[in-house]
Amino acid sequence: MSGRDQTGGRAQTEGRAQTGGRAQGRRVVITGAAANIGAAAAELFASEGASVVIGDIDERAAATAERITAAGGRALFVRTDVSDGDSMQNLLRAAADEMGGIDVLANNAGVQRSSPITEMTESDWDLHMAVNARSCFLSARYGVPYLLDGGVSPAIVNMASVGGFKAPAGLAGYSASKGAIIAFTRTLAAELGPQGIRVNCVAPGWVDTPFNDPIVSHMGGRAAQDDAVRAGVPLQRQGRSAEIAEAFLYLATDASSFVTGHALVVDGGAS
Repeated sequence: MSGRDQTGGRAQTEGRAQTGGRAQGRRVVITGAAANIGAAAAELFASEGASVVIGDIDERAAATAERITAAGGRALFVRTDVSDGDSMQNLLRAAADEMGGIDVLANNAGVQRSSPITEMTESDWDLHMAVNARSCFLSARYGVPYLLDGGVSPAIVNMASVGGFKAPAGLAGYSASKGAIIAFTRTLAAELGPQGIRVNCVAPGWVDTPFNDPIVSHMGGRAAQDDAVRAGVPLQRQGRSAEIAEAFLYLATDASSFVTGHALVVDGGAS
């Protein structure tokens, strides 16, 4: 791979220069970028001039870093368990060493399980809280010092969901974790605003990725999902990963310089 893993090597490459982009010079740490929205966001950040460090337990994230460097961008993959404090600290240290600092923490990693509450296991509940909500806490707990230590227009962007406001039946664990992220984002924005750090979250609705397979199965299959989308989404379609990536970019850059504590809903008008 062109980037390095946690054992060494530099991610700086001599490919096509990235100049004049919307994220020019930004140093971004993004979690959960093996596929879907996370991969789209990582590639968008890099194409707009950012250096990107990807933390993911899924080794497919190495391919995301490779695509970025092949296109002339700057990327590094660090295998990371986002629910583990030591692993997150390792990611942040590696990122700061590689990029010379950190400006943006983009917390995208997440899981989704679906079942009636009487069939939900304790381990499924705990997994939602650990990967979805705890990872945002760990990123902030150990990442804020890097943002304060030379971060340029520092920002935190968390992945929430419209499920944190309202969700279909069967998503109790997922929705609870996303509601926690929304509340955490707003609280952190109040706490860190005086120090110049903006904190926001993206709250997508239906997005056409395999991530939603558990709830689609719970609903009865793709046909049932399509019916729900037609009935509940004014734009009459699901979102695309690239559209959610644009929301991440907006909240991570100076385009949103006076926006903090906000849950940016991107759901085609459903809510």
